[in-house]
Amino acid sequence: MSAKTTDRRGLLIILSSPSGAGKSTLARRLREWDSDLKFSVSATTRAPRDGEVDGADYHFLEESAFKSMVNDGDMLEHAHVFGNFYGSPRGPVQAAIEDGNDVLFDIDWQGAQQIRNSALGQHTLSIFLLPPSISELHRRLVSRGKDDAETIARRMQKSWDEISHWDGYDFVLINDNLDETETQLRSIITATRLRRSQQPGLNDHVRGLQTEFEDLS
Repeated sequence: MSAKTTDRRGLLIILSSPSGAGKSTLARRLREWDSDLKFSVSATTRAPRDGEVDGADYHFLEESAFKSMVNDGDMLEHAHVFGNFYGSPRGPVQAAIEDGNDVLFDIDWQGAQQIRNSALGQHTLSIFLLPPSISELHRRLVSRGKDDAETIARRMQKSWDEISHWDGYDFVLINDNLDETETQLRSIITATRLRRSQQPGLNDHVRGLQTEFEDLS
């Protein structure tokens, strides 16, 4: 499926959840469903890791350049994490949505709040994914086999802080079944693309209808 069209503005689609709630898997499935749905490439002040490509994995910036972008309003959202700055540059996102493409953000509640309060906030669709239970969330983190016990405990501790902000999102889904949640996400995105604010050509269309009606009089 292709989302690209010049008849509408694109969406800033925010997916948030605690670790282990299925966000990364569902984001990947959404991109497979719609090839024009792109991830926002974040900017960071940390050094590139082996194999990382500037402009593809991250935009790697000096701290002075990053702060300058923040001061100039060129970051939709930003945060300071473990000694480095991370953020979402506004320019590429704005160009994408004006071209009718949707941009997917995998960010936490603080970043989501900043984007909703930004100049592009009216084009934002925010979705929070809840786990079916805390025990299931813990089981998923353990079954991934990626983290040691200490890291899992830290992620579990952070998960409640994330969950406590669930009511700040447009939609909240309980991810009990990946296939069902994916279907729900597709429906939400499809419907939101038809929001009046996303269809800049509607005014001209209605004016055309009015002209036709007046010509019949």
